[in-house]
Amino acid sequence: MRRPRISIAKLAALLRANPGLTAGIALLLPFLLFALLPDLFATHDPIKTSIRELYAPPSPEHFFGTDELGRDVYSRVVFGARISLVAASIIIGIACCIGIILGTIAGYWQGWADRVIMILVDLVLAFPSLILALAVSAALGPGLRSAIIAAAAVWWPVYARLLRGLTIQLSEMEFVTAARAMGASSPVIVIRHILPNAVYAIVVRISLDLGLAVLLLASLSFIGLGASAPTPEWGAMVAWGRIYFLTEWWIGAFPALAITLVVVGITLLGDGLNDMRNVRR
Repeated sequence: MRRPRISIAKLAALLRANPGLTAGIALLLPFLLFALLPDLFATHDPIKTSIRELYAPPSPEHFFGTDELGRDVYSRVVFGARISLVAASIIIGIACCIGIILGTIAGYWQGWADRVIMILVDLVLAFPSLILALAVSAALGPGLRSAIIAAAAVWWPVYARLLRGLTIQLSEMEFVTAARAMGASSPVIVIRHILPNAVYAIVVRISLDLGLAVLLLASLSFIGLGASAPTPEWGAMVAWGRIYFLTEWWIGAFPALAITLVVVGITLLGDGLNDMRNVRR
């Protein structure tokens, strides 16, 4: 099956016709640069304390002010972009790999494998994702690694269901039937024909889930089950900032704003990619 391609000119036209996608890219671009080159954009050491600069309000020297230990909030937000975006990407990457493998097995070979995998998927999805992530993270102990494992453990069923449905649908198409008639083995059919045609749907789903992963990671850190001090993680920064919100509002407001902008940007990006997918159809 030949997959349609989008030329650069057509892609530019789609971007012009899709302001939501353009807005999403514009919102995400600064944080992507922060994540890639934090030392270039940060103005101070994110974990360096200063007793003389406690609770300093936003100023030309400290763009976002300082926190309760005199640390520069702007620099901590910059370095927090790498932690939040990379950790969210790892969460979705692990969940995606597990889900693709199990979902493809369930959808293509079906039978008892399909029944066992779907029972496991239903068991995980029966619990609220945040509650289950809290339980797994608490069992593993606080820390960023535990939060990543806990989030991935509750996310993989989403991709397993997606790949199962796509695999069943693609398995019934003529190009797969032709490949079977030519003697292609099942692994070859899955790798060369089914997965390549499911890539775009997977990418769209990933783009929609990244924002939710950022929120879930921030939620775990907010209650003390994520990144530990002095790591500049946005959720942990908001947790500390809430104590001083009525007086030193900037301590928690700017990390919360960063989370909001990233989630909104990722959501707009995912919606834009989904619109492009519909246009391609």
